[in-house]
Amino acid sequence: MPAPIERGLRQSMAGLHLWAGLLAGWLLFAIFVTGGISYYRDELTQWLRPEIPARPAMLDQAAASQRALDALARQGGGADAWHVILPGPRVNAIEVAWERGDARERALLDPASGAVLAPRATQGGEFFYYFHFSLHYLPATLGRWIVGLCTIMALVVVVSGIVIHRRIFSDFFTFRPGKGQRSWLDAHNGFSVLALPFHLMILYTGLVTLMFFYMPWPALAAFGPQQARSEMAKVMQPRFDTPARSGQAAPLAGLAPLMAEANARWGEGKVGRVIVTHPGDSAARIAIVRGDGDRVSVAPSWLLFDGASGALLEDHERASAAVSAWGGAYALHLGRFADPLLRWLYFMSSLAGAAMVASGIMLWVAKRRQKTARPGIGLLLVERGNVACVAGLSIAVASFMLANRLLPLDLPARAQWEVHCFFAAWGVAALFAACRPAAQGWRALALASCLLWASLPLVNAWTTGRLFLGFDAAFACMAGLSWLVSRRSRSPSRYPPAYNPGRSAR
Repeated sequence: MPAPIERGLRQSMAGLHLWAGLLAGWLLFAIFVTGGISYYRDELTQWLRPEIPARPAMLDQAAASQRALDALARQGGGADAWHVILPGPRVNAIEVAWERGDARERALLDPASGAVLAPRATQGGEFFYYFHFSLHYLPATLGRWIVGLCTIMALVVVVSGIVIHRRIFSDFFTFRPGKGQRSWLDAHNGFSVLALPFHLMILYTGLVTLMFFYMPWPALAAFGPQQARSEMAKVMQPRFDTPARSGQAAPLAGLAPLMAEANARWGEGKVGRVIVTHPGDSAARIAIVRGDGDRVSVAPSWLLFDGASGALLEDHERASAAVSAWGGAYALHLGRFADPLLRWLYFMSSLAGAAMVASGIMLWVAKRRQKTARPGIGLLLVERGNVACVAGLSIAVASFMLANRLLPLDLPARAQWEVHCFFAAWGVAALFAACRPAAQGWRALALASCLLWASLPLVNAWTTGRLFLGFDAAFACMAGLSWLVSRRSRSPSRYPPAYNPGRSAR
């Protein structure tokens, strides 16, 4: 028999585990799902912009950069700064921007020709990326505080779960299907242990990456309230001294030798960005910034050249220990360094986290359904909310994809209407779940999700004439998973004894 102190600790942790998970569960599920999608945000953005041609099999970064600077000279002449984000293995287009004072304009270029591209308006994968830590329709500050609070609660849930499960690893290999509450418990244990190191890492680094936001007081003390925000925002950005304009016109130095210098130091294809300040002036500077694809820390690294002569002025290879450590945590969270296999593991681990949360809140319902034939308002709220959260989010994501293909290309504020469709579909699903018994809600919404996901490859082929085999396969998998949930929701034996789908749960 366990000692009284140990038993008391486990009981206390059990209560903490239950209530922290229940209060944050729905939002944590959405954060895990959209965070997982964000690991493929570049690829998703390409799918959401089918007008962008495929990336050339062989891409000369120096030539592509020079084409971008030539295009900027035509469109952004007289600007204060030019920015060129080069394509990589996961991106097909060059993104350029030019600044005049506080105004900033952007364009996409074909890396092979330098021609300006005009794809459909969309937020692309960036919507899911920003939603997973800032939410939407809320002030960014409020959204990040809410997500931060949920992240802390998630850490409490994971740590307390480790404490209360004495046989956590042996239970990982136990699954008893068709046993109601026991089945949900086995599923919850399995998904929790399957990616436990990832869950601890992703939750902790999620807080660390926004530590200057959650704990701004050291920066406020060091820089004062006026300068602190800009200083915190620049921690992971290249920072170099830029002289004032001289007023003397001078052409930019050729970019090819500068790119060759960067390739000699970092390796071929490692350049991520090119920044030109005061283009066309003798005081111009050219910064070549290293990409993040091959580095565990995303602490900034760059080479700074004189824009007129091409002379190397600064070699910023290493950051301070504090910035490097913070950059390492940031890189671990984003996974930009991951190769295709590791990125897939990141994605699947995020989905395992979502399944851990979903099975946990389903287990809470299953336990209480076995104890009562007349559920109270709290149980009904959680039960219907589970349907709205899990099945509704699947419908919302599929609706976002369909909206991208079906909304008129010339629709004003088209990118925002894609997002509106996402939340409108989620809202309709939540309203339906609130009005129907839970089992009927699961069955109907899972079937609707299946139909939406299955239609995506057909709608894409019809509207664009292009095939995206990887995405089509993923859509088919989601359709199959939704169909399986719908099928399993038909049988009363899948639920605890007190949970009879044929009887209204009023």
